[in-house]
Amino acid sequence: MAGADWLPVLLLLGVASAGVAVLYAISGVLRVVREPLTDVMPFSGGLSPQEHPFSRFHVRWYPVTMIFLAFDMEMLFMYPWTLVVGEVGVTAVVEMFLFLGILLAAVGYAWREGALRWT
Repeated sequence: MAGADWLPVLLLLGVASAGVAVLYAISGVLRVVREPLTDVMPFSGGLSPQEHPFSRFHVRWYPVTMIFLAFDMEMLFMYPWTLVVGEVGVTAVVEMFLFLGILLAAVGYAWREGALRWT
C-alpha cells in the first residue's frame, strides 16, 4: 500500500526527467556552431585587435569604477526622493543634502588619494 502512495511522485519525476532529456536532445540538434571568441574579428571596429579579448584591465580603472558606482547609487536614491520630497518637506531636503555631503566627502578622499590621476 505504501508503494502506491509514491506512484504519482515517481510518475511526475519520470515525466520531468524525460522532458529534460528531450529538450536537451532537441537543443543539441538545433544548435548553431560558432567560432571561438578568440578567432572572431571585431564586428564594426574595422581594425585588428591589439590585445587578447580576455585580457585584464589596468588597475587604474578600478577606482574610477568605484566612483562611477557611487554616483550611480546616488541617482538610484535621488529619483524616488524627487517623488516624495513635496510630501515629506524640509526633512527630506536635509537628508538628501546629508547624503550628497557624504558622497562629496568620498569623492574628495578619492581625489586626494590620486584615484583620478592617470599617470
